Amino acid sequence: MKAITLKSRIIVLLTIFTIIVIGIFITVQLAHELKMVNKYNENQAQIVSLALGNTWDRIAGLNVSRDRKIDLFQTKIYSLKKAKSITKAYIFNNLGRVVFSTEGLMPEARGDYDDFNIMNKLDKGETIRGETVVDEQQKLFSIYIPLREADASPFILRVFFSLGDIWAAFNQVYNPALTMGILLVLVSIVLGFLLARLVIGPIRVFNEAAKTVASGRLDLRVDVPTGDELEELSDTFNYMTKELIKMKERAENANPLTKLPGNVMIQEEAERRIKVGEKFTVIYCDLDNFKAFNDKYGIHKGDDAIKLTGKIFREAVEAKGGADDFVGHEGGDDFLLVTKPERTEAITQYITSEFDKRVRAFYDKEDLQQGYIVAHARDGAVKEFPIMTISLAGVSNQFRHIESYAEITNIAAEIKKVAKKKEGSCFVLDKRKD
Repeated sequence: MKAITLKSRIIVLLTIFTIIVIGIFITVQLAHELKMVNKYNENQAQIVSLALGNTWDRIAGLNVSRDRKIDLFQTKIYSLKKAKSITKAYIFNNLGRVVFSTEGLMPEARGDYDDFNIMNKLDKGETIRGETVVDEQQKLFSIYIPLREADASPFILRVFFSLGDIWAAFNQVYNPALTMGILLVLVSIVLGFLLARLVIGPIRVFNEAAKTVASGRLDLRVDVPTGDELEELSDTFNYMTKELIKMKERAENANPLTKLPGNVMIQEEAERRIKVGEKFTVIYCDLDNFKAFNDKYGIHKGDDAIKLTGKIFREAVEAKGGADDFVGHEGGDDFLLVTKPERTEAITQYITSEFDKRVRAFYDKEDLQQGYIVAHARDGAVKEFPIMTISLAGVSNQFRHIESYAEITNIAAEIKKVAKKKEGSCFVLDKRKD
């Protein structure tokens, strides 16, 4: 199954956003249009009712029979209905009987509950002109108009008008909503293309670059000049590839036994500190009587002793050193530690102390009791060799000017000879001045 693309998600989200905005626009516009229609209808109703009242007053003053007056008034009402100024109307007398209706007169027709309430108010002498009743279900409202005549009981005219029609209001809103919808769709399309170019394009670049880097091309660089977080991400990506190159070089140069940086990284670290003018101390290590131990107990035990030495060096940095200290492994039993002069004493004391305590675990009980092992020397003779110790030689630019890594190694070779002549584990620091 094909995964949904980011571009598809953006288009869907923009479409949903467009629909929601159009819906909100139509709802707000419909509410506003209905309010305006209702207000217009109410104003029209007041005008029509006032006109009907005035018409009746004029008809009531004519010197004709009452039936003729009603006929003339009915003609006026029918004309208003035909012109759709009113919805319907009827006239009822003081007994509540309907005497005229635009919908046709039913025998014995009577007014409703609201009509009788109006009649009661009229009997009490209350003013009822302009009294209104709203019927939300039928979307109608009505106005009562008393039809008075000298020396005769009054009639009451009830005129009905339409409330705002939702469909009529929608027709008013339809064209603006359609126009706005088209505009929003066009904006969404343009915005989609812009997002595709500004966001999806760079994402594709990063995706392809990541695949290329994963295949081994660590020298790849990406360029996304957007001036925003995407450009910052490209800078981070390029920084990552540079660091991956360094990590690869470290891994390739690392000692396979201890996984510590090897000769190339050691030289680079030392020369970097020389170049920046940093004060440092380089501590070299040599295990005393290691060859004899390796010959008697085997290469496997020898490797364990080497791994223990590397572990102690790392522990010394964690316990007594700093985050900028460096531990390397040149090979065999030769380790190197670069630190600041003020940390040197604490680190070397930790190394010699821990080594003396923990190296004894590699020896048999009998050898520990007698304090030595019997093995062949380099000249082939059988000799007694004491329990292993560790000799540390320190070279620092605190006392003399050092210009190269080669100079450090030459000085270290001299100091190692001095340290190995001493009995037991020790540290000798070269304090000679220029």
